[in-house]
Amino acid sequence: MSVQEYLEKHLLSRKIEEAVNAAVRAKAPDPVLFISTHMRRAAPAVITSVRARQILDSRGEPAVEVALHTNKAVHRASAAAADAPEGAAAASTRDAEKRKLLARTVADAVRVINDKVSEALVGMDPQQQAQIDQAIIDLDKAHHKAEIGMKAMLAVSIAACKAGAAEKEVPLYKHITDLVGKSTTTLPVPAITVINGGTHGGNRLPIQEIMILPVGAKSFEEAMQMGSETYHHLKDIILEKYGSDSCNIGDDGGFTPNISSISEGLDLVIAAIDRAGYNGRIKLAIDVAATDFCIGKKYDLEFKFAEKSGQGFKTADDMIEIYSQLCSEYPLVSIEQPFDKDDWEHSKKFTTLELCQVVGDDLLMSDPERIKRAVNEYTCNALVLKANQVGTVTEAIEVVKQAKDAHWGVMVSHRSGDTDDSFIADLAVGAAAGQIKAGAPCRGECLSKYNQLLRIEEELGSDGVYAGENWRTTAGTS
Repeated sequence: MSVQEYLEKHLLSRKIEEAVNAAVRAKAPDPVLFISTHMRRAAPAVITSVRARQILDSRGEPAVEVALHTNKAVHRASAAAADAPEGAAAASTRDAEKRKLLARTVADAVRVINDKVSEALVGMDPQQQAQIDQAIIDLDKAHHKAEIGMKAMLAVSIAACKAGAAEKEVPLYKHITDLVGKSTTTLPVPAITVINGGTHGGNRLPIQEIMILPVGAKSFEEAMQMGSETYHHLKDIILEKYGSDSCNIGDDGGFTPNISSISEGLDLVIAAIDRAGYNGRIKLAIDVAATDFCIGKKYDLEFKFAEKSGQGFKTADDMIEIYSQLCSEYPLVSIEQPFDKDDWEHSKKFTTLELCQVVGDDLLMSDPERIKRAVNEYTCNALVLKANQVGTVTEAIEVVKQAKDAHWGVMVSHRSGDTDDSFIADLAVGAAAGQIKAGAPCRGECLSKYNQLLRIEEELGSDGVYAGENWRTTAGTS
């Protein structure tokens, strides 16, 4: 083929002339760069391949990373280990055989992505998120997302979302805003973990996390400053009271002092807030993760004690009394998973007291059907969104819409055993969730989310609105 034939076949002469004319009109100071960019934009992006590999998450467990290739760039995303156990299940899976099983599960997911998923997505426009996600879902013959795995699905879906944003030449959060069908963005209030317990900490505290919400900050940057200062003051207080060996951290980066009661932990945090000078500007939240210590229909608050007093077993009604007292004595504004995942009755009973935000985690599992039931029965009034419980970006967005339509709070959340992928930061802003839970101002996988939010706020400038005191109402439809 001659040069002339090649030019005519690809209409290059006309395209180059158009690019040159555009550079002249724009009075481009660097015409070569302008023309190359113009030509690049003229070629629509298409997916050329999807490659997956095994990496390690923050616990050193196998996880899935995806590199989605287009004809223009490579976009990477990762998700926590496939079917990584959490809570009470985790303790029973820490033997060598279960670890090997987890590794095989990830290896299987990598193979499926490299073979089936890649083939299905080649040639698709990365801007068409819904079609890409549906193509991934259609590959699962079991229709339960067991063949590919939700985490593997999510990694591919996030990589495609990043590619779509790049093709539109907009920030990822803006692309998500468009997918949601909104025109506004909101910087979320961080639910910052400061104390870990439960199955996430090596102390005797039964609940999983104590968190602080800097609702009185004027910006996300100030919120992180307040949170970080309080976190370090808390370390000093724990050091003074319990010694240096109590300053170890748990799975989410929170401190794990040798305490055994919720009130003891809250007292420590209140003292840290006071020492930091933020009284009234920081509220408290707890993640009970009650499923982890529910035995039958009772809750064992001494489930981590070597020797039990016999006074630790509480009924669900006892737990309601405990939570009610805590809400009256502390600035406690949010309680996550206060009861067993199947205890709809008492979750409803507590929610109807309207004492605080009641967040459904195990109760909902980010499942549309369980959310629908909870909305109808008023079993809780907020959703913790863990995208890898859903499977794809499109499904995560639909779940957010479902919660917003019910006028619920929405807390976008990381997973314990997470990777350093910061996608949920952009998701929280783009979906105007109002709340984000990403762990402590410690550990790299936590800070990757918080630092991305700092970048987003800087980029938004005067258009960046921090949820602040409206941390729950921003979740309403708009």
